[in-house]
Amino acid sequence: MKRTGRAFWLSSPGHGDIREMALPDPAEGEVVVRSLYSGVSRGTETLVFRGGVPESQYAAMRAPFQEGDFPGPVKYGYLNVGVVEEGPGELLGRTVFCLYPHQTRYVVPVTAVTPVPPSVPAERAILAGTVETAVNALWDAAPLVGDRIAVVGGGMVGSSVAALLARFPGVRVQLVDADPARAKTAEALGVGFALPQDALGDCDLVVHASATEQGLARALELLRAEGTVLELSWYGDRQVSLPLGEAFHSRRLVVRSSQVGSVSPARRSSRTYADRLALALKLLADPALDALVTGESAFGELPDVLPRLASGEIPALCHRVRYDSDE
Repeated sequence: MKRTGRAFWLSSPGHGDIREMALPDPAEGEVVVRSLYSGVSRGTETLVFRGGVPESQYAAMRAPFQEGDFPGPVKYGYLNVGVVEEGPGELLGRTVFCLYPHQTRYVVPVTAVTPVPPSVPAERAILAGTVETAVNALWDAAPLVGDRIAVVGGGMVGSSVAALLARFPGVRVQLVDADPARAKTAEALGVGFALPQDALGDCDLVVHASATEQGLARALELLRAEGTVLELSWYGDRQVSLPLGEAFHSRRLVVRSSQVGSVSPARRSSRTYADRLALALKLLADPALDALVTGESAFGELPDVLPRLASGEIPALCHRVRYDSDE
């Protein structure tokens, strides 16, 4: 019987549709996965949706199983949780995470799926890709016991970083965001919250994830002398101004980039991509991370939902996509 799946495609910037896809027969070493849930990472995916990926970054921004090219038509996404319907006996029937776009069924190599631990619900496991980004960021940042830390930007990535930092002993962690509603997220994650003008200063480390130049400027202001801003935001095709005058040099401040596309140099000799993702899934046993999922809709609603996510009409950290059993 011919295998098919249905996939969400960005047909052109700002417009998407659902298309039927023919699936190949699985070869040896491959699995057929039926999707249970996928996640829309609002920052990156809405940037892709509006056509904001600069041409110079087309190659760097490709998702592992992307089809098509920027700005479109393109099938894009990387937060998928499903159940293995065909494959090796040890995986058959297992719930797995895969860096796959929004599609009802798909065929991938066994090496592309990571079993979800029994302690992690499938509904929460869609956060694995974002928590993996947070793990990599903290490998880069190397926070110490007792550090004073601010996370500027309470979106999906910033909140994930704050959630992991809350586990460090003796650390003062404050989530900083211009939206007062993020205070509830911070409370659920067990960290402090402040509006930008009220944030505590004298920070050893500031993780910036607001994707705004105002947020980056405020991150620099919150540092102690010789402190570091770890920059997690990706600005796409936007130009950003940075205040490097005044006391920037005399205070010997540091701005350092971090990106999940490669394993942090601090762990590259001892950890693989698979190790990093497995760790992220293990950390998702914490139910506090449910606070990062702020909405849900059915797969068939994506063509209507994504424009509303991109415009901000639907406020979201991670928006969960549900695949009904008859998809």
